[in-house]
Amino acid sequence: MGRFLLKRLFFGAIVLFGVITITFLLTRVIPSDPAARWVGPRATRQQIAQARIELGLDRPVYVQYTRYVSDLLRGDLGRSLRSRQPITDELVGFLPATLELVLLSTFFAVFAGIPLGVLSAKSKDKPVDHICRFFSVGAVSLPTFWVGMFLQLLFYGGLGWLPLGSRVSFETAIFYNIPNITGFIVFDSLITGNFYIAADALKHIILPGITLALYPIGLVARMTRSALLEILGEDYIASARSYAVPEAKVLWLYALKNSLGPTSTVLTLSVGYTLVNTFLVEAIFNWPGIGMYISSAVVTMDYPAIMGVTIFSTCAYVVLNLIADIIVALDPRVRV
Repeated sequence: MGRFLLKRLFFGAIVLFGVITITFLLTRVIPSDPAARWVGPRATRQQIAQARIELGLDRPVYVQYTRYVSDLLRGDLGRSLRSRQPITDELVGFLPATLELVLLSTFFAVFAGIPLGVLSAKSKDKPVDHICRFFSVGAVSLPTFWVGMFLQLLFYGGLGWLPLGSRVSFETAIFYNIPNITGFIVFDSLITGNFYIAADALKHIILPGITLALYPIGLVARMTRSALLEILGEDYIASARSYAVPEAKVLWLYALKNSLGPTSTVLTLSVGYTLVNTFLVEAIFNWPGIGMYISSAVVTMDYPAIMGVTIFSTCAYVVLNLIADIIVALDPRVRV
C-alpha cells in the first residue's frame, strides 16, 4: 500500500509540474504586457519599464520560471494585476463560499443519487427504472446556466419562495454582523447562535446548491445502478436470497456495500469537477466564490490570478484523485 501511494504521489507531482510549466509558458507567449496592466492605462514608458523590473519581467525566461517555482514552493502564487493583492490571500477569501456550494452538492449527490440508483437497479426495466434513468440522464445533460435561470424564474419570479441570489439578503448584510469564523455563513451563524442569519443564508444557498448538485446526482445514480446490476447477479446474492434474507437487507447491506467502490470514485472526481466549474452558477446567482474570481480575472486579463486558480484546481484534482485511488485500494478484492 505504501508503494502504491508513493507511486500515485509521484505521478500527481508530474501532473502538477506539467500544469505549472504549461501555464507559465502560455502567459509568456500571449500578446499582452503585464507591466502595462500593473501600472495602469495612462502610464508612461518609464513607469512601464520600472514595472517590468519590479515584476522581474526584464530577466530571462528561465530565471523567471525558476523564481516562479520557488515562490510556489513557499505558497506564494504572486500578486494580482488588478487588485495588487497576494493571490493566495484572495483565494482564501473566496474559497469558503465555493466550498459551501460544493459540500452541499456532494451532500445531495450522496443522499439523493445513491437511493435513486438503488431504486433504479431494484426495478430494472420497469417504469420506475425508466423514470430514474430519464432523470439521471437529464441531470447530467442539462446545461447548468439553463437550470439556474429556470429555477430562478420558478422559485423567485413565479412562486416567490426563494431569493434570487447572493449569500445573504441586503437587509441582513446591513443590519446584522455576519460572523466569519470558518467562512461558511450557515455553520458560523449556527455555532454563534445567529439563527436568523443562518436561516437567511440557508434560503440563499438552496437554488445554487441544487443547480450545482444536479450533475453529480445524475452521475452517482447512473454509476450506482450500473454497479448494483452487476453485483445482484453474483452467486452470494442468490445464496442470501435462497436463505430467505429480507430483500431490503440483501440490497442495502450486501449489494450496496460492494458497489460503493466505483460509486465513491465517481463521487470524488465529481467533487473536483464541481469545484472548478462553479463560475456559471456563481455568475447566475451572484455568488462571491472562486468562479466569480476567475471570471473577473479572465475579463481583466489578470494572468497571475488565472495561473493561481489553475494551479489550485490542479492540486485539488490530484488530491481528490489520490483519495479515489485509496478508496478503491481499500477494497480487498482489488489488487494494488
